[in-house]
Amino acid sequence: MEQEFELIAKTFMGLEPVLAKELTQLGANNVQIGRRMVSFTGNKEMMYRANFQLHTAIRILKPIKHFKAKSADDVYEEIKKIDWRDYLGEDKTFAVDAVVFSEEFRHSKFVSYKVKDAIVDQFREQTGKRPNISVANPDIRLNIHIAEDHCTLSLDSSGESLHRRGYRQESVEAPLNEVLAAGMILMTGWQGDTDFIDPMCGSGTILIEAALIARNMAPGLFRKEYAFEKWADFDADLFDEIYNDDSQERDFKHHIYGYDIDMKAVNTARMNVKAAGLSNTITIEQQDFKDFVQPKDKSIIVTNPPYGERISTPDLLGTYKMIGERLKHQFLDNDAWVLSYREECFEQIGLKPSIKIPLYNGSLECEFRKYQIFGGRLKDFRQDGGIVKTEEEKRQMAEKHRFKKNREFKQRLEEKEQNEEADIRSFTFHRHDLERKPRREDRQERGERTDKRFDRKDGKRFDRKDGKGRFDRNDRKTDKAARKFEKKRRFDDEDDD
Repeated sequence: MEQEFELIAKTFMGLEPVLAKELTQLGANNVQIGRRMVSFTGNKEMMYRANFQLHTAIRILKPIKHFKAKSADDVYEEIKKIDWRDYLGEDKTFAVDAVVFSEEFRHSKFVSYKVKDAIVDQFREQTGKRPNISVANPDIRLNIHIAEDHCTLSLDSSGESLHRRGYRQESVEAPLNEVLAAGMILMTGWQGDTDFIDPMCGSGTILIEAALIARNMAPGLFRKEYAFEKWADFDADLFDEIYNDDSQERDFKHHIYGYDIDMKAVNTARMNVKAAGLSNTITIEQQDFKDFVQPKDKSIIVTNPPYGERISTPDLLGTYKMIGERLKHQFLDNDAWVLSYREECFEQIGLKPSIKIPLYNGSLECEFRKYQIFGGRLKDFRQDGGIVKTEEEKRQMAEKHRFKKNREFKQRLEEKEQNEEADIRSFTFHRHDLERKPRREDRQERGERTDKRFDRKDGKRFDRKDGKGRFDRNDRKTDKAARKFEKKRRFDDEDDD
């Protein structure tokens, strides 16, 4: 029975409860919510599944050492105590990311250099040789997090951020992050039980994430690789089994619709939907929101209109007034969820939201608001048994106050601070009983499967029958273009206001 170990799933501010729920449903143990992260315990299979199946995680870290340090020399000495032959060889490459919130340690790059020096010096002293640094595509990725004098050194099992699903072929200006889109959908409680509509769909991110959730498809199906595939203890057979297991996928009996006034956005969204193999689930048409009409079937709207920041319209406030008018007259007896930034924009909608949830879209502190659209008066709606706010929605509303109470940062984050990198400054690690819990019962034998799966080798989908047709991982080539962003991921100092 394999022993469990500590793991950390990083996410965006505001998505921690959603991620914790995902982890619990996945079977993780000792799930604890922190700031922009959720800690849990699990074995190797759980680590693989967390990377492959979670919709709202940015990366999965495996801590290998917790220690205290009051100076850079302390960091150097503690890192040097680790036997790095367990993780690296002289012929391997590595990279170090640092996240620092400390009066003593003000430069994250300097901390990265000290960790690198300790590792390199140990190899030189023991073998006379040293592993090299590779920023773009290292064999081993390390992450060190320092909160005052509390340090956590982790192996990064994900590599490229998990929001980079792999299905996005092109994008429009300021596309919505895939993890944020998935988190928004999961917050609504929608699981594919009605039609789904995004009337301002842009490049189609919300639509695709909705389809993955409705069909319970793993978002990792489209990725070419994970960092853990280069680890010495990588179990290729286990990961192949996880990758090719579609037993939890489900049929989606409704449909997903996307509309946009810009034909270029429509074509881009269609291209991304096709790349994800979801053309039968998602339909995208060119249409101005002002021409939106009442859908025939029960539906939900989730949308992310322009804010007037990176994307605007000639009449921004008029656009939001039009949104409110369309919802009020052409979306009766349905729910609409809108993510936006400016209060004056929300005011123009002219409808009373039943819930407001704070979320960060990049550096912008936005709100995700739910509008229940019904005819007549609110009093009559309640008398007829209508529920304006469920207990779960009341709990989510309380998160707004948590934001205000615990804010340790500017209302608008500096652009250079990456939301995904500032995560666990206030979290206290706890010791757990890491004895592995009994494994779940063996799955029943399954019959022939003919679903389409994504071939990560050449970007096409293929038929898989009786488990055959799986990809050849040894023949897979690195997508260098998709990793150019790594050259830009060397962090500047993180603000800690």
